[in-house]
Amino acid sequence: MEEHRIAVISDTHGLLRPEIVNRLKTCEIILHAGDVGKNETLSQLQEITNIYAVCGNADKELADRLPEEIQIEIFGFQIYMIHNKKSMKKNLSDLDFVIYGHSHKYEERKQEPITFLNPGSCGPRRFRQPVTMMLLTLYENKHQFCIEKIDCTPTAPIQDGPFPQKDMHKLIKKVIKDTDAGKQIADIALRNQINEELAEQICRIYVTHPGVDVDGILDRMERKNL
Repeated sequence: MEEHRIAVISDTHGLLRPEIVNRLKTCEIILHAGDVGKNETLSQLQEITNIYAVCGNADKELADRLPEEIQIEIFGFQIYMIHNKKSMKKNLSDLDFVIYGHSHKYEERKQEPITFLNPGSCGPRRFRQPVTMMLLTLYENKHQFCIEKIDCTPTAPIQDGPFPQKDMHKLIKKVIKDTDAGKQIADIALRNQINEELAEQICRIYVTHPGVDVDGILDRMERKNL
């Protein structure tokens, strides 16, 4: 049975890990669900093999090179890809796969006849979330497929802080609320039971990047902590 290996990745944010690159080199096509990060990163991926990529919210540098969404046929399978699933088009008829990223959380979900896929993030590690990608094997003749989750999470402990991802979202929302209320860094740190350095970092990003949301603050924090 003829098979085709497709790499599905997302949220590289300018970082291509060697172990990820090695996996990509075994595939015929790369599907990148956005937040590529840099022109150089996209060029590196294009040198490996054929790539289809969409523009993510952190891809301002690539806005003129990447579409916001694409629908393509690969080996007889209809694939729709967008970065944020909340921006998904409403008409999803005649699709086999919907691929997206943004959340940095791996997901496989079947909603007949469509399979929804999020490969997670294989770029900078966001706090305690895993580093993942996906291998999608397509069997063209029988129109079948299989999915393999690839976990490349570093085994060494990270120094990103003591908070799981979901708690960081809640924490940042509270710090934003306190900042809007005009509270001082020391007071914000005390109210949220964090050190002043972390409180100051969140506040500084929030006030120096008008309109930034929680995910945007997390993105900037993780890049700083690389």
